[in-house]
This record gives sequence, C-alpha cells and structure tokens, in this order.
Amino acid sequence: MFITLEGIEGSGKTTQIRHLKTYFESRGYRCLVTREPGGTVIGEKIRSIVLNPQNRDLVPPAELLLYMADRAQHIHSLIQPALAGGRIVLCDRYFDATLVYQGFARGLDIRLIENLHALLFDNLKPNVTLLLDLSPRIGLARAWKQLDDGSRAGGESRFEEEAVAFHEKVRSGYLELVRLEPERFRIIDASRDEQQVKTEIEKEISGWEVLNAEVGMRKSE
Repeated sequence: MFITLEGIEGSGKTTQIRHLKTYFESRGYRCLVTREPGGTVIGEKIRSIVLNPQNRDLVPPAELLLYMADRAQHIHSLIQPALAGGRIVLCDRYFDATLVYQGFARGLDIRLIENLHALLFDNLKPNVTLLLDLSPRIGLARAWKQLDDGSRAGGESRFEEEAVAFHEKVRSGYLELVRLEPERFRIIDASRDEQQVKTEIEKEISGWEVLNAEVGMRKSE
C-alpha cells in the first residue's frame, strides 16, 4: 500500500508520518518512510538544490525537471521495490506536490505535468493521500518558528520565503485535487495540535478495509 502525506509548509507532515509508522508497525506491518525531494542519495543532492534559498533564480521549468529527476530515482530504486516486497510506503510529498507547487502556484501547464508523470512513471499514484490542511499564515508561522529554533534545516527555506499569496495558491491547488479525486484524498484539519491531528489520522486509518484486502501485503514475523 502506498500512502502519501501532503500539505503546505508547517502542516506537520514530517511529525505525523513518524506517528503513522509507529501505528502500522505496532500492528505488524512493515513500513518504509521516505520523502520527496530526497529519499535516495541522488535525491538528497537534488533536494539541496531545489530547497536552497540561494537558488531563488531557479526558473520553473528547471525546477519541474529537477523534481521529475528526483522522482525517477525515487520510484525505481526505492518505492517500487518496497511495494513489490509487501511493505507499506509512507511518503512525505509526492506527485500531488508537483501539481500544486509547479502547476497551480508556478503556473506551469497542469496537463504537461500529468503527461510527464504518465509517460515516465506509468502514472503511479498513491492508494490514499492524507492532506494536512490549514491556513498558510498559520503554517508559515510554524515553519519559521522551526527554522528559527533549529528543528528544521535552515538551508531548506526556499519555499518558506515565497509570498503568502504563493502559498494560498498551493492550498487552493490541493483543495482542487481533492475535488477531482475525492476517493483518494482524506482531508485532515492540521490547524489543531499534534496529538489531535494524530488521533484524527488514526481514526481515519482504522476504517480502511483496504489494509486487510491489499494484495501482497505481508506482516512482519
């Protein structure tokens, strides 16, 4: 099973994905936790380019292709082998992030991004996507607090430095994707505290009959 977490900066994806891993492993499932950009050695090098605030002159088409290169390495060397081995893959951002950041917010053609994904990656999509939704002003305040106190890498603030209007477009883009694919997305109110969000996610997961029916899912011994 392939599960992704999406949301604007400061929505708590990294924290909640750790809780998800604990939740599944406590029930005997084998999990892989990964992220985009990153997840692989090559992907981490790409991450250091696209998230570095010094690279503010990176043009949108170049940014898009760097994310696609990261995903190519990620899918082929990590995600597909893990899924084939019967593991639950938990990924912090994936294709939906490219649609909303490079498409809805940067203004690149949505159909082009979708076609590239279909052509390069056989249109591999998650079984379920948890959208941690909240106001950009709240999310950015959280993100900058984490950057200031050192709990997040200071060299990865390129998107945090975008104007609030940019993040409003990102949020609107995510909500539009939910409208287009309501069967895949679950909206989680991320404006609440960590424990409340964790509880809501676990309540949502407990109703997923697909976990028991998933073909090839193997519990750890």
